[in-house]
Amino acid sequence: MGDKAGAQGLHTLSIDIGGSHLKASVLDSTGAMLVDEVRVDTPKPCPPAVMLKALARMLEPIRNYDRISIGFPGVISDGCVVTAPHFGNRVWRGYPLAQALAERFGKPARLLNDAEVQGYGVITGRGVELVLTLGTGAGSALFRDGILMPHMELSQHPLHGKKTYDDYLGAKALKKKGKRKWNRRVQRAIMILHRLLNYDVLYIGGGNSEVLKSLPDGVFVVDNTAGITGGVRLWNAVARNATARDHGPKAVDSR
Repeated sequence: MGDKAGAQGLHTLSIDIGGSHLKASVLDSTGAMLVDEVRVDTPKPCPPAVMLKALARMLEPIRNYDRISIGFPGVISDGCVVTAPHFGNRVWRGYPLAQALAERFGKPARLLNDAEVQGYGVITGRGVELVLTLGTGAGSALFRDGILMPHMELSQHPLHGKKTYDDYLGAKALKKKGKRKWNRRVQRAIMILHRLLNYDVLYIGGGNSEVLKSLPDGVFVVDNTAGITGGVRLWNAVARNATARDHGPKAVDSR
């Protein structure tokens, strides 16, 4: 795992927590990866203590970073987990994950929903931009002129009958229905989201985005590394944009 030369400014350890995998890398000030991505399977079950141990083991080979960015699959408020549908809402509700990681690694940390972090990695900052992630479940994030809008937990919202976005578009639905029927489901969801939000652009990421076919105009599949590379933009967001503040030790001033 070799460091790339010539990095400038602060280095960000960016962690992408998913229902299936935990991933991380260190980024330079432009969002470029300085080390090869590390990845492990997400433990099951995965209460907070188990998550912290798994992250610590995964991050053992990584050194030399100034701050931490974390994307988590659930609703986040002020560095704490509000919902964790893949890991158990009861054991995670209210858990101060940003502070816990800041204390564990001795660096300031910021925490947002994983789709929101991925959105920071792909948006242009012009118009209404929607991000939809298709993996274990279905995540979402909405930006207007580069500003992150209040989080809507579409993953747990009914989409078709009693089925939520997670139920209708998640990994279990893909396995049960097959690629062709699942693609039709995604097309329906895209139509509904456009009517609901009138977005200008829709970006689709997540591990299952690779099986999508024949997307409408204005809908683009994006590289899944954005779930990590968006970690720098999370820190770069100016105060009026930021919905996450830093927790733990003070960051090093790069000026």
